[in-house]
Amino acid sequence: MEKIEWQAPEYIHTEKGSDWYWIVGIVTISIVLISIILNNVIFALLILVSAFTLSLFASRPPKMVKHELNNIGIEKGQTSHSYSEIKSFWVETTDRYPRILFKIDHRFSPYFIFLIHPNDATEIRIYLSAHIIEEKMTESIFEKLLIYFGF
Repeated sequence: MEKIEWQAPEYIHTEKGSDWYWIVGIVTISIVLISIILNNVIFALLILVSAFTLSLFASRPPKMVKHELNNIGIEKGQTSHSYSEIKSFWVETTDRYPRILFKIDHRFSPYFIFLIHPNDATEIRIYLSAHIIEEKMTESIFEKLLIYFGF
């Protein structure tokens, strides 16, 4: 097989209700007030801009992105990695969102994730096993918390 291609959302999206935005607003205002009381206006401005940006991104639905596994490496949208950069992979199908986790040789972003359809998991696992090592892994606790809280 030469390559495997599919379309999937670029990230896991959770619809946010008005409660989510109220909580973000209350936390933001609290931190801003504390910063102003402590004479740290620049930090207060940074928090305001960050909260606004977070709210914009949180309300944006994910784009559908082309994913590809080929003989050279992996591609997700415009980003690609050769198999020499990838240390290992794991096809996770037991969680709510089936996905492939790649451990990449990068310091600041050591994991790369592809969302998949559960029916494709076996075919993908066989294809990737021919190119890289399969190793059981999971996202970091921080990543799981972000998904849990709807980020």
